[in-house]
Amino acid sequence: MKTIYFQNIRAGRAFWLALALVAAMMLAGLGAAHHMESAGHWVTGMNNQVVWGIPHVFAVFLIVGASGVLNTASIASVFGCDEYKPLSRLSALLAIALLAGGLAVLVLDLGRPDRLIVAMTHYNFKSIFAWNIFLYTGFILMVAVYLWMMFEPRMNRFVRPVGTAAFAWRLVLTTGTGSIFGFLVAREAFDSAVMVPLFILMSLSLGTALMLLLGTLVFWINRATLDPELVQRLRRLLGWFVIAVAYLVAVDHLTRLYVTGHHSLERFILIEGGIYPVLFWGVQGLLGTLVPIILLFSPRFAGKGYLVSAALLVVIGGLAQVYVLIIGGQAFPLDLFPGYMVTSSFFDGAVAQYVPSAVEIVLGLGGLALALVVTLIGARVLPFMPAEVGVARAD
Repeated sequence: MKTIYFQNIRAGRAFWLALALVAAMMLAGLGAAHHMESAGHWVTGMNNQVVWGIPHVFAVFLIVGASGVLNTASIASVFGCDEYKPLSRLSALLAIALLAGGLAVLVLDLGRPDRLIVAMTHYNFKSIFAWNIFLYTGFILMVAVYLWMMFEPRMNRFVRPVGTAAFAWRLVLTTGTGSIFGFLVAREAFDSAVMVPLFILMSLSLGTALMLLLGTLVFWINRATLDPELVQRLRRLLGWFVIAVAYLVAVDHLTRLYVTGHHSLERFILIEGGIYPVLFWGVQGLLGTLVPIILLFSPRFAGKGYLVSAALLVVIGGLAQVYVLIIGGQAFPLDLFPGYMVTSSFFDGAVAQYVPSAVEIVLGLGGLALALVVTLIGARVLPFMPAEVGVARAD
């Protein structure tokens, strides 16, 4: 029987340099949010047609990634694969950090973050947004208890049941996030029963990619390397998750192509939509799906550098996928009166224009930086990093 020892991350030059860089990026994000709140949303590229911009893309990306990055801990505790235990604590820490970063972007992009207390005390339970408040805060609490079970030796016997509860909760959380889009019948690009399973698979794909990238970064800062056997397991998992996401994306679009009423939407997203077909085919399809599959499954690209490149491309492809879904879905004209011809001067039938501003991009990157700050400080304060693996004594 093997036992795993954990340690705090080393506070060397690499640690302080990384912390300073991400802290500066986080402060820049706060400055961007302050500028948006002070000057108004006219400084962004958002308008009355595209009300969810780049910050929402980053927020949804981080929230979905937070759910998926916990998969490493779940595999160890829920499914009994002890090989993943060295990364269990770091996996749970990253889950809390990424969710905190995504929610921070979401709150700061609302225009009136001071009214958050209203949203937290007055609920409309017919709205999926109200339910998500409970799902997000409950997830943080559940993962915090999960970490307590891991850290306290006397509570280790409860790791599996609490881990199972956290696993179920994150599935419900991702279901809620996917339902935000699946239940919006006013937007043709959102209204689909495939959204919920698609978001669950996206969380697994993006979470595994983020686990590999951020895990590699944290281990490099700590002057250590990930276990090669564990890396290969995560490599295969990531490859199959990417294939599964590509399959559901294909099912979604083929279903819409089968329905005559959705042909105009599909022409817009796949062919005539300007930047959106480029992002769909070039970034999401080619760079974010096909190239990573080749890098992950071909024996010729078995090196660590290729794995990091594949994970990075999956992340970039995931961002492009969320951008096409959120921004492209809003840019396509609303069909207010299906079956009727409508003409007016209020953008009826017109494709909405959106160009993201620098302040939005800085805010989104600030959320990612906040997640990294939480991760680095957490790993410095508490022993999240695996130190060594040895044989436990019989006594």
